[in-house]
Amino acid sequence: MNEIEFAALLVSRVCHDLVGPLGAVVNGMEVLEDERDPAMRADAIKLVTMSADQALARIQFMRIAFGAAGSAGAELDLGEIGRLMAGLLDGGKVRLEWNVPRAYWPKDWAKLIMNATLLAADCLPRGGLVTVEAGADPAAPSFHIRAAGLNARVTEEMDRALRGEALNVDARHVQPFLTHKLSRTVNAALTIAPLEGAVEIIGG
Repeated sequence: MNEIEFAALLVSRVCHDLVGPLGAVVNGMEVLEDERDPAMRADAIKLVTMSADQALARIQFMRIAFGAAGSAGAELDLGEIGRLMAGLLDGGKVRLEWNVPRAYWPKDWAKLIMNATLLAADCLPRGGLVTVEAGADPAAPSFHIRAAGLNARVTEEMDRALRGEALNVDARHVQPFLTHKLSRTVNAALTIAPLEGAVEIIGG
């Protein structure tokens, strides 16, 4: 996969993640234009508000996790990273327990823990709990993520992309491939392993 193909797939992933909530905003606005029933209008306003919040949370997450936010050598606040992760998962089937000390990590390490946490959530098709723990020393970042829930699993495509095997990577699996590239950038060992009723991701 060349750089243009990788960038195109990543843009496709961003667009895919935004189409749903933004489409719901449009649908809600159309209902508000035509509907006069107070109860229906209240439901439409609720839909628009919830969908707009979801779209904003996804944009704020992706701006850092997928984008180039911050200058070279910048450090990011893990407390803020936890807030972005919580916003991304809010209202969904996956709950987040962010047991991470308040510290500043190098930008690429912060991007790595964000993407690894998103991977963990994607391992829970029926929902569950993602618990994130990290080392306290910002000079030697490390993290341990556990995704526990019904039917927790690592798909073969995710596993291959996370190991950097770019064959047949599509827009859905470009994010695990990005996680692999980030781990190589910061020279981190990254492992993902299925357990009984859970998936474990370790980086360090």
